[in-house]
This record gives sequence, C-alpha cells and structure tokens, in this order.
Amino acid sequence: MTIYLQQLDSDMHSAFPSIESALTEPDGLLAMGGDLSANRLINAYQHGIFPWYSEGDPILWWSPSIRGVFLPRQFSPSKSLKKYFRKSNYRITINTVTEQIIELCASTRGPEETWIMPEMIFAYKQLAALGYCHSVEVWENEILIGGLYGLQIGQIFCGESMFSLKTNASKIALWKFCEHFSAAGGELIDCQMMNPHLESLGATEMNRSEFKMKLEELTDKLVAPSCYAPQSIGNKP
Repeated sequence: MTIYLQQLDSDMHSAFPSIESALTEPDGLLAMGGDLSANRLINAYQHGIFPWYSEGDPILWWSPSIRGVFLPRQFSPSKSLKKYFRKSNYRITINTVTEQIIELCASTRGPEETWIMPEMIFAYKQLAALGYCHSVEVWENEILIGGLYGLQIGQIFCGESMFSLKTNASKIALWKFCEHFSAAGGELIDCQMMNPHLESLGATEMNRSEFKMKLEELTDKLVAPSCYAPQSIGNKP
C-alpha cells in the first residue's frame, strides 16, 4: 500500500497541511521532513502538531485523532500518593535546570524507547532559551530524581516527556504542576498520545476536533506572568 505524505521543505515556506488530513493508519501521521527550528516547532504546537520519529527516520509530524489530556483543575492525586509525598523529603521546583531535565528524559530511557535524539535535545533547549519550553523538577537531598518538560502554548501546556529515578517522583511533579498551572490560569495539559500509564494517572481522551477548538480558544490567552518564573512549588501542608 502506498502512503502519501506531504513533504515539508527545510524552510518555513512550506506550511503544515490541515490536521484533518492526517492518516488514520498509522493514526495521526500528517507530514514528513522540514526541520526542528524554533519557528517551525512553535507553529506546529499552535496547530496541534508535534514531531515524533526514530533514529534514522525523516522527521515525522503527527496529530492523532484521539489525544490524552489532563484537566489540571480536576487532577486528583490518590490517597497513597498524598501520603507518600507528606512522608517524603521531596521538593519541587520550576525552570531551575530545564536543560538537565531534557537530557535526563532522554538518557533514562533505552535506545529503543526514546525519540529524544540529539537534534531534539538541541531544539528543545533552544525553545527553553526563548521562553517556550519549561520544566518541573523533583529533588531529594539536592539530588534531581524526577521531572517533566513541555511547551507553553497560551493556557495550554504541551507535555513532552517525564522521568523518575525514585518512587513517585514524576507523579508528584505532574500533580504539583497541575495545582500550580491551574492557579496561574492554565486550562489544559496535552499529553499527545494516550497510553495506559497516562490513563492510570487520570488523563482523559479528547478527539481531534475538540482539541482543535481548545487550541483556538486558549492559544492566545495567557497564564499569570509568574507561572514559569524559577521557583519552588507544592509546599507540604
């Protein structure tokens, strides 16, 4: 079977096709080629598109028919997670070591599990320097043990990856970020593709058309300016 994909040029003159034209098999595959420049990546996320490909492949761009999302105001941690956090000496920060978080999200996975290749690491570090890519960090005794990173698109946070080196570290990062993000006016956390792990954490499904409407509604709205300032969050009661 022949699959036709739009080939993007290595400049911004070739626009992304409509996300409604994405393939159904594999679900969401939309285009190939182009580059990982900051302008192209920002444009992609603003339209519900993200890059995902393996080493040796061309850059592949996706917009799945069903997305996994978190509604941060509705995030409800389990009793066991609350108890674990109270007894732990974990602390959570935002945007204090973003580059390190990106690198650890890549290095803590095996080569067959990660899509975060050197060119991806470089691209998202550039986005961090431009103020678009942000991280949440979990520490234990000054040692970085977990976290996540993603892109700010208005009142949407587009999650890219998370890692955990100690029990519940990434879950706590997500929980405390949901609290912080919603308090700052954040409305939606995009997880891209749903999977059993995200579902176990409380992610829900959103179809492409609904997600597109959310993008149109929330992309030009802002969260509080202090939301992504380097700081500690999630103080214990």
